Amino acid sequence: MNNPIIETIFSRRSIRKYSDQPVEPEKLDLLLKAAMAAPSAMNCKPWEFVLVTDPEKLAQFRKRLLFGDRNAPAAIVVCGNPGLSANPAAKLFWVQDCSAATENILIAAVGLGLGTVWIGIHPVAKFVKTVRSIVSIPKSATPLCIVYVGYPLDGKPPRTQYDAGRVHTETYGEIQSS
Repeated sequence: MNNPIIETIFSRRSIRKYSDQPVEPEKLDLLLKAAMAAPSAMNCKPWEFVLVTDPEKLAQFRKRLLFGDRNAPAAIVVCGNPGLSANPAAKLFWVQDCSAATENILIAAVGLGLGTVWIGIHPVAKFVKTVRSIVSIPKSATPLCIVYVGYPLDGKPPRTQYDAGRVHTETYGEIQSS
């Protein structure tokens, strides 16, 4: 394959171990810009982000969240806040919009030589409450996920998880032949 965008997508892997090297503020800023370049239903853009680099807050995530025990030097909490949009559709599609923003972070990180892992928070009430308390998220916003960000300790090879058995042609049940 000689397509850098497709190669970047295939290179995106969940990284669970990170070096101690801090992530440069410029790279974190680029990740947030990439997030906000995501598509959004009817351009509602119901997202907000909490950038976390404070070791004590990161330690709280590791201690208090199931699957939150990653040693990354940074994290981005992706939040949905439908009240930011005058369009009522924001209440219906904030999860999809914030998920698109999250995917942009994950892919952009690969292009910057960083590793990431997505930790789901919403809709588990206990996780939402925990994250809300650690980073002081108001009731108007809901944390969807945490993206840990750092320099990978170990590299993982690019891959696709393509499965032709999950592709239907024209109607559901007509499986695409490979």
